[in-house]
Amino acid sequence: MTDASVPSPGTPRELLAGLDDLTRRVRAAQRGAWFPLLLLGVLTLGGILVGRLTFEIQHVRCPGAPPGVAADCALVSQGAPLYWPLGLALAYVATAVFYIRRARSRGVGTPVRPYIVTGIVLVGLGAAPALWALRDGMPEPGASLDLWGLHLDPASGATRFLERLAGSATSVGVPLLVLARVERSRGLLLLAVTYLAVVLVPFGTGWAGISATSPWSALPGLAVPGLLLLVGALGLALAERPLRRRDAR
Repeated sequence: MTDASVPSPGTPRELLAGLDDLTRRVRAAQRGAWFPLLLLGVLTLGGILVGRLTFEIQHVRCPGAPPGVAADCALVSQGAPLYWPLGLALAYVATAVFYIRRARSRGVGTPVRPYIVTGIVLVGLGAAPALWALRDGMPEPGASLDLWGLHLDPASGATRFLERLAGSATSVGVPLLVLARVERSRGLLLLAVTYLAVVLVPFGTGWAGISATSPWSALPGLAVPGLLLLVGALGLALAERPLRRRDAR
């Protein structure tokens, strides 16, 4: 019987280090948050153009005006009801296709399903009350907003906050938090929290010098979050380049 030397498979610490490195490479290959951020940023900035093209102002009699007194109120309608739900749904579908093709080309799995499902479900939940409130057309000036049988004061701060919360904060911000958790990205988490803070702040038109009755009145509330998403997309895309180069070696 002779003794033969057997190559050591490595110490447990070396094996764990190799496993951690492999896990890091797989997660880096699965990441691609710059793409949905790019789509959402373009969609948000596109809302400014849609608001400009669909802007319409009508002068109607103010509610509660005494008889015989000429009191006109401006009724402003702006935006297409289907732009946001349809645009967001298409953005989430395009994101799913992007991640699946990316995963197949790199030979790794994709954990993006929770983000896509969360986004589409929240888009549906957010669009339903808005379409319900507009089922009889634009409400008259001063009329209460009908939200599933709840008549809310449109001038109330709580009502305006609920409108912002049920809009981009829910359909964009919350899914971004899910995506940050899925990709384990601190940068994306910081961006998602910043985005939620921005869209929940009541941006008026005064700081931009734009009147509320201007065709460009949607610009202040959409330009800031839209540019934030585009800057985030650029930052994440640039952050992925060194990782791709290092993994290619």
